[in-house]
Amino acid sequence: MKKNNIIIIAGVVLVLSVLIIGGLVTRKTGDATQAGEDVAAYYKGKIVKWIIPYSPGGGYDEYARLLSPYLSKYTGARVDVLNLPGAGGMRGVNELYSSPNDGLIIGMINGSALVTSELAGITGANYKLDQFAYLGRIVADARVLVVSKQSGLNTFEDVINAQIPLKVGATGLGGSTYVDVVVSKEAFKLNIEIIHGFDSSSVIRQEMLRGNIVGTWGSYGSAEEGVDEGAETIILQSGDKRLPDLQEVPTAFEYADKTEDPTRTKAILTAWDALIAVGRSVAAPPGISPARLEFLRAAFKSAMEDPELIALAQKSGRPFDFATGDEIHQITRNATMMPPDIKELFIKAIKGEL
Repeated sequence: MKKNNIIIIAGVVLVLSVLIIGGLVTRKTGDATQAGEDVAAYYKGKIVKWIIPYSPGGGYDEYARLLSPYLSKYTGARVDVLNLPGAGGMRGVNELYSSPNDGLIIGMINGSALVTSELAGITGANYKLDQFAYLGRIVADARVLVVSKQSGLNTFEDVINAQIPLKVGATGLGGSTYVDVVVSKEAFKLNIEIIHGFDSSSVIRQEMLRGNIVGTWGSYGSAEEGVDEGAETIILQSGDKRLPDLQEVPTAFEYADKTEDPTRTKAILTAWDALIAVGRSVAAPPGISPARLEFLRAAFKSAMEDPELIALAQKSGRPFDFATGDEIHQITRNATMMPPDIKELFIKAIKGEL
């Protein structure tokens, strides 16, 4: 009886093993072949919330509202833009980071501000850069220094030679406009006073019009409107090459050799360029399923390459500079690989210790 029982039990185990393994193989194969179709069905008719960490009316908000109908087109979901301004963009980013990872929440993030805030350990930066699930980058913003026409400043030399502190506006500690102004202040030893805490670039520009501040750093796309209206002038651009549309405006690197320590100045500007390359990226919270992330990445890429959207972006003066999610993940990592002394400089600058 014992021998027969053993044979029976062994047979049952063998049958169950075959069924279980077969089921797993079938399930795995089914997931592989059905993933795209199932995920598409999951998104169809759903609502995707797109967090923008700045107020309505600024460049980030305009990009989101330009893109959202096309993300809807390629996901099958309705994409609702949600503005969550505050703390130089960190409020919205923290909200994104802690959101459910069901694939129904995405956010636009200010890459350079995220990097510097995390590097400096800014209070309130409750996220980890390498844990975001990146869909891709919309644009790597060229940064420009704009001044109001009423300021009396016409060139960057006027800023360098200022005898009294010039009031320059910025968002909160760690925000991109704040990063820009502290980096340029340190690199060129400028006599400026940073007025920070504004929610968005549009609010800063209102203060420029009122005469409360003389200028601000920002993206070229955001600056174009004020320039076209005749209220602002671009006097400096980031990078080491002049943009095609700004051939008459010098770059920051062109002034490096005029500083007391050109080698150090160029090292600062090079690190700054790496931050700028992160640009305006779109991400989902950590932990999203690979299938849903792949679907969202494909939809984002299709939207960015849609001829109709490209034409609208060109018409509205909002250029694209697409990079994939994987590329942005690597670019973000590269941006943190600064020489120790330059990293320390950025940390002190962001904390307001310079």
